[in-house]
Amino acid sequence: MAAAALNPHDRVLEIGPGTGILTRQLLPLAQAVVAVEIDRDLCKSLAQKIGETENFLLLQGDFLSLDLMTLLEPFPAFQAPNKVVANIPYNITGPILEKLLGTIAQPAAHPFEHIVLLVQKEVAERLHAKPGSRNYGALSVRVQYLATCEFICDVPAKAFQPPPKVDSAVIRLCPHVPDPIAQDPHHLQTLVKMGFASKRKMLRNNLKAVVEPTRLTQLLEQLNINPQVRAEDLSVTQWVALSDQLKTIA
Repeated sequence: MAAAALNPHDRVLEIGPGTGILTRQLLPLAQAVVAVEIDRDLCKSLAQKIGETENFLLLQGDFLSLDLMTLLEPFPAFQAPNKVVANIPYNITGPILEKLLGTIAQPAAHPFEHIVLLVQKEVAERLHAKPGSRNYGALSVRVQYLATCEFICDVPAKAFQPPPKVDSAVIRLCPHVPDPIAQDPHHLQTLVKMGFASKRKMLRNNLKAVVEPTRLTQLLEQLNINPQVRAEDLSVTQWVALSDQLKTIA
């Protein structure tokens, strides 16, 4: 909870409140809590448990398909949540992250201040991974282009009843304006996808469809990057620089 740094002026979005264990902890700390739950039975149970709490709004539906801004228009006190705190369904972590952050090509128009999530530990390690590590991949680049990722703590499976088959971790994402900003974000997004298509291959082999290997070797040398580099060795800044260079010669 401390990772969210909540204050009495915050409006919090919770995705998948379930039985309301986290919700009840959020309510005394925030100005407003908007919870989105897809399960109708859980919604009924949660409404009965929490009741007519002044700073609580429960929405039933699929978060991935909801137009939250439009749904909140009739509820001024709950509009424009500025923070997210949630224990999200692990099987849709990627789509949820994309809805919260946007994409390289189209970042979220109204970014949150903080996004604090309980996720599968393996995913947390990928989000937080540094270039050159085994966990660093396309997801790492996409998210780190859009936000700073902090690994807050491990949450072992035994902390839950019944315990799941995987360990978990809490992460905090702080969206920011990309620095540097790619000249052509759509191009960068495509380049990253292609670059990580086969992690065991050198980058010049994965990008043959967009640039001849010998030319790419020259560009990498100009950027002071080893020509035998693999996708996971490039930092976000280097990915942006490479994308910009390729657009310059296109």
